[in-house]
Amino acid sequence: MSVKVAYTTKATATGGRTGSAKSEDGQLNVTLTTPKELGGPGGDGTNPEQMFAAGYSACFIGAMKAVAAQDTSVKVPDDVSVTATVGIGPRSEGGFGLEVALEVNLPGVDQEAAQALIEKAHQVCPYSNATRNNIDVQLSLA
Repeated sequence: MSVKVAYTTKATATGGRTGSAKSEDGQLNVTLTTPKELGGPGGDGTNPEQMFAAGYSACFIGAMKAVAAQDTSVKVPDDVSVTATVGIGPRSEGGFGLEVALEVNLPGVDQEAAQALIEKAHQVCPYSNATRNNIDVQLSLA
């Protein structure tokens, strides 16, 4: 498999889960804090799972818009939203793993058309392609 790269970015994390992360252009600049549920202090700051959830949600909307642009029978409404729930925990095989649930809200779109759009978007979304057969991803329509 090859990718014709159209955009590249860089971000650097320092200090791990209790440190910071910053993109090369400075647009992303966050404090990282390990959640109490993972043995950390919690408090102000974000964590990799929250950033993954935000990125996957935004990217999935982009994938739905790309699919809809090819199939003009459905329009993605301006108030579309995707809520990604990301879970992390120990795997039975060792190490840690993730699971994701994407809840898609497509106001005003027929349920059958919305479900078809979600399934097609899941085939083209870069996050979906990166996680396919690696982590459990559940899709639902709000």
